[in-house]
Amino acid sequence: MLISCEEVVDVELKTEDPRLVVEASINWSKETDGRLQRIILSQTTPYFESEVSPATGAIVYIENDQGQRYDFIEEANSGIYITDHFNAQENMSYTLIIQYQEQLFQGKENMVTVTDLAYITQNDGTVFSNDYIELKAYFEDPADEENYYFYKFEAENDHTINVIEDRLLNGNEMFAIFVSEELKQSEQVQVSLYGISKQYYNYMFTLISQSGESLGPFVTQPATVKGNIINMSNPENYALGYFRVSQEDTYTYVVD
Repeated sequence: MLISCEEVVDVELKTEDPRLVVEASINWSKETDGRLQRIILSQTTPYFESEVSPATGAIVYIENDQGQRYDFIEEANSGIYITDHFNAQENMSYTLIIQYQEQLFQGKENMVTVTDLAYITQNDGTVFSNDYIELKAYFEDPADEENYYFYKFEAENDHTINVIEDRLLNGNEMFAIFVSEELKQSEQVQVSLYGISKQYYNYMFTLISQSGESLGPFVTQPATVKGNIINMSNPENYALGYFRVSQEDTYTYVVD
């Protein structure tokens, strides 16, 4: 007689207290006045939970270095805070202030302008019997200054994000690139180019290097990547995420 014995092992995972997650990307599109902006607050969740836990009931506002204040009002306990009167100005310094659960969080950034997207090229190819489409979005980098860029290509079934710097191409033509096997003829692709600070470039470069392009506030990172949100009340209980203030240029391309 054979007897099978199965031992049940309970694995205890170490859980940390929830941390505040801040999605605060203030984007000033060249086609708009930049007045409508939103900030999303949530909390980290245990490892095996995928549901978003919104951070509700916070006081959220941004001040510029001239003392002007822009209050963000929460939408129906959603963790989404909105303003429709933000004043976007070139090279202005802004401070994000969040009061949440009796703690004060703060982040500072300057508005970074961006050059115009000039044109997009398309190249079709095949690798290992797989067809792909390559798009390059070109722009002219301003000379004699240090510039950093964040870009996005967004299509119906595919996307890419990345950051680039002008260290080797200062004052010359540069491009953002998107290679996809999912794109189809006549499909629209939204291209966005943002001017960013050196600090945000370093932050995103590290984040993308660790996680690829599957970025989001709830993606588990191999190591914690700290942004520029400081807990002024308790520095050990730091927030995740970043406060970014950027001018944005967009271009809609239709695949040939």
